[in-house]
Amino acid sequence: MLQAEAASTVALAACTAPNWAEGNTYTVGTQVTYQGHTYQALQTHTAYPGTGWNPAATPSLWKDLGTCGGGPTTPPPTTPSGVPSAPGNLRITATTNTSLALAWNASTGTVTGYRVYEGTTVKATVTGTSTTVSGLTAGSTHTYTVKAYNAQGESGASNSVTGTTTGGTTTGGGTAAPYLYMGWGDPPNPQTVQSATGIKWFTMAFVLSSGGCNPAWDGSRPLTGGVDQTAINQIRAGGGDVVPSFGGWQGNKLGPNCSTPQALAGAYQTVINAYGLKAIDIDIENTDEFENDTVRNRIVDALKIVKQNNPSIKTIVTFGTATTGPGYYAQQLISRAASTGANIDVFTIMPFDFGGGANMYQSTVSASEGLKTMLKSAFGWDDATAYKHMGISGMNGLSDQQENTSPAQWQQIRDYAQNNHLARLAFWSVNRDRPCPGGGVVSNCSGISQNNWQFTQITATFTG
Repeated sequence: MLQAEAASTVALAACTAPNWAEGNTYTVGTQVTYQGHTYQALQTHTAYPGTGWNPAATPSLWKDLGTCGGGPTTPPPTTPSGVPSAPGNLRITATTNTSLALAWNASTGTVTGYRVYEGTTVKATVTGTSTTVSGLTAGSTHTYTVKAYNAQGESGASNSVTGTTTGGTTTGGGTAAPYLYMGWGDPPNPQTVQSATGIKWFTMAFVLSSGGCNPAWDGSRPLTGGVDQTAINQIRAGGGDVVPSFGGWQGNKLGPNCSTPQALAGAYQTVINAYGLKAIDIDIENTDEFENDTVRNRIVDALKIVKQNNPSIKTIVTFGTATTGPGYYAQQLISRAASTGANIDVFTIMPFDFGGGANMYQSTVSASEGLKTMLKSAFGWDDATAYKHMGISGMNGLSDQQENTSPAQWQQIRDYAQNNHLARLAFWSVNRDRPCPGGGVVSNCSGISQNNWQFTQITATFTG
């Protein structure tokens, strides 16, 4: 009797939820059917093709509610020829200068072994569900698939996965690091973006207070073990790294909740220790932090403590600006940093929401030159030194005030930053780096006509 016929004799309970499908957007609580199980969405997301975000492979996105209706199930049968099913959830588990470690879910049916392919070349043949591909060049990028085989033949290919070995010439400290937000705007798989654009670093938004002086992602997601750590692991497996950003425009922030600079520095240190960080970004905005003298000074003083305790870490502050340069509160922040010897590495402006600025390239350059003048005055630096302590964090496509930064203008801004050797180039946000001409200001696209990840690709070429 063929295996397919044998499977048909086992009664399966009815599955009432619709089948999961790539390309669909799923909101929190949605139920779907996948491989004989019912799953419930834990967060709103889009199952972009090629990401491998199926319910069985992404427990951070889907909760397994069990077999459909609680009845018996059998594993998906092999084909009548006896060829095993394709392996699932191929992933990178570790990266070194010369190797990439891979793991995958076992195939069903009779399996003799697995072949790991790079293109059409077999890089490894193993009997288990993991292997390490060695002898690679530092800083090199590789894409793999896996196929199972037995005496009857070879299965279809698994999902592909791309990784980059460490030790290459990737830019450190988040020099080119656009913002990625895992709690908003249909967050993409970061390895998909890395593979498509060459970007290595991301600025991860936002670390807030979960109550008191306790840091958590968005104030509600766990600091470790949740979707944010999953994304960070993926980014690092792809040869990159992250700059967590504290604060932002809204939410319950650490600055007002930590009562002293020492306590605030301790909260920053908790995140630094959790991820072994090389850089942190303080996105200081709004009346609760930026326009509050006590809290703004507390942040600067806390960063001085962080720098004293972690001399190699890069400290970044990010704040708003006018077209002519930063305003009063930024001047106070910079003066405090200079007078206290806070040793802040990068002062980043956000050149958008000017309430004007018809030409976003010209407005960005004007604002940046205003920042340069301010830094020279406060610290006694020359032009070159001031530029090396400056950053730009733009807003791709339409800003909240309907200003339009086009891909061509972002390229001009990138050239300005590169020619003057600025320390940082970022934008808000990778989530929005997708086309939706006429779509307005929304969380998951730019509101303009562009290619997928076009702003990220331009940013990736910035080396400072």
